[in-house]
Amino acid sequence: MKCHLCRHHCLLKEQQIGICGVNKNENDTLKTIVYNYPSALNIDPIEKKPLYHFLPGSKTLSIGTIGCNFRCPFCQNWQISQSKEIKSDIGELTPYDMMNIVAKYKCECVAYTYNEPTIFYPYAKDIGELVALKGAKNIFVTNGYESIEVIDDMDWVDAANIDLKSFNKDYYQKQLGGKLDYVLDTIERMYKKGIWIEITTLIIEGINDSDDELSQISGFIKDIDKNIPWHISAFHPDYKMLDKTYTKFQTLQKAYEIGKNNGLNYIYFGNVNFPSITYCPECNEELIVRSGFNVTKNILKQGKCPNCNTKIAGVF
Repeated sequence: MKCHLCRHHCLLKEQQIGICGVNKNENDTLKTIVYNYPSALNIDPIEKKPLYHFLPGSKTLSIGTIGCNFRCPFCQNWQISQSKEIKSDIGELTPYDMMNIVAKYKCECVAYTYNEPTIFYPYAKDIGELVALKGAKNIFVTNGYESIEVIDDMDWVDAANIDLKSFNKDYYQKQLGGKLDYVLDTIERMYKKGIWIEITTLIIEGINDSDDELSQISGFIKDIDKNIPWHISAFHPDYKMLDKTYTKFQTLQKAYEIGKNNGLNYIYFGNVNFPSITYCPECNEELIVRSGFNVTKNILKQGKCPNCNTKIAGVF
């Protein structure tokens, strides 16, 4: 049996589980063994995903399971992404249970996050279609390895933050366990499908912080749309990369300047104690100010700059 959830397209014999660790050929049926079993469940501000141009300040139910289709040595959620323990202290929660949680806590959005949501897509979709009935929006926080079949099926997904971890094909394949070209294709397909997308790159010194690579990443984003927000996040030692140092703020500043010089309108720092500010790309008016994950100022008027009436890209 071939699994069509992600670009690995695993060929599974009877009782065999795919690379992700959670999809199994059981009696010639693909079974997602984590269905109904979240390993992480929290209510977060949407800025934590991070999404900065999609319903700022909204409350988001964040859901994750175990498993992943990548093997990133710097994973910050490795305790669940690389775990084999299907059941957690959270217990069993059906899609209807999730819908009731969204209604009870008045969450405007649901984010499928923490581990790679593509691998629990059947569970996510069943939740997503139900919460949409309550008016909630659906968000994917993803490594961008969805299959074309899944992307074509994602009419229920409203927004996505996609990791673009590097622009080095060898690094993607040998260290992360995927192919760069597939990730780039996913970004383009999701954008063309009308899903609001933002891109995150974790900057690791000595790995993906060269001027050339940062220029390639920001240039690729600009070629799709200069209004796609780019989140450049600082690395901290974790999982199998404990020998690397924290990313210096000067390195993030360099990435910021390269992205700006390439024409990107919206670039934000992540994992550092520094305000994230959305400026009008026309008049430079300070429009949205964030401190940590909290919005402390938002003067947009119907999604426009109140000073020059420029439409700001996003969903507001």
